[in-house]
Amino acid sequence: MRPERAGARRRGDELLSIGAVLAHLRDEFPEVTISKIRFLETEGLVEPQRTPSGYRKFSPADVERLAYVLRMQRDHYLPLRVIREHLDAMERGEAPPALPPAADARPGPMEEADRELVAAAEASSGVRLGRAELLAAAGAGDGDLAEWESYGLVASGPDGGYDGEALQVARLVAELGRYGLEPRHLRAMKAAADREVALVEQVVAPLRRHRNPQTRAHAEATARELATLAVRLHAAMVQAGLRTRP
Repeated sequence: MRPERAGARRRGDELLSIGAVLAHLRDEFPEVTISKIRFLETEGLVEPQRTPSGYRKFSPADVERLAYVLRMQRDHYLPLRVIREHLDAMERGEAPPALPPAADARPGPMEEADRELVAAAEASSGVRLGRAELLAAAGAGDGDLAEWESYGLVASGPDGGYDGEALQVARLVAELGRYGLEPRHLRAMKAAADREVALVEQVVAPLRRHRNPQTRAHAEATARELATLAVRLHAAMVQAGLRTRP
């Protein structure tokens, strides 16, 4: 079914709160969150109506669009820019571009790296968690977090809270721990990441000091692009190294 334009409403359609939308989507997308829905709104993928008090109200067409976006991300690893192009084409009555094959197996390291980057970027948008919330979301104990912090793997902000990127790191560290990798084993990864940050900073620092706001915005876009390339290079090297092992 073609996702209709965001905000379109047929007679008799019931408008839903963001909580009701979340409950509806979680049947197919268990990991979706309210923060994710808000992020997709800020990216222009959906445009819910607003009540005079400012509350979001979603039509069935909005929910359909959200499900389409989440499905394209999950099954085809499409970035939001490409998904937006698909939606725009369908709104014009045109056939969307051909889709890559749906995932029928666990993706390889390259695909996983891309997905983790997207997830981290989306999760960090406006998310602020307390210590207990971070532990619950990562499925970890207080002692685990204390150890992660002692090795510099996870850090709180000046307000003592944690952003979406800290949550993403915590979840990955916890997942690696299930394979027997302890925080002390991950110090090399943290050191490598710090060196990559320094390399990126060398490239973008002159742009960030520029007075022109557009140049500074370009610096942030360049930093994100370099980070993406660095992570993909790391994943490719690990994948190549594993293939050469007897």
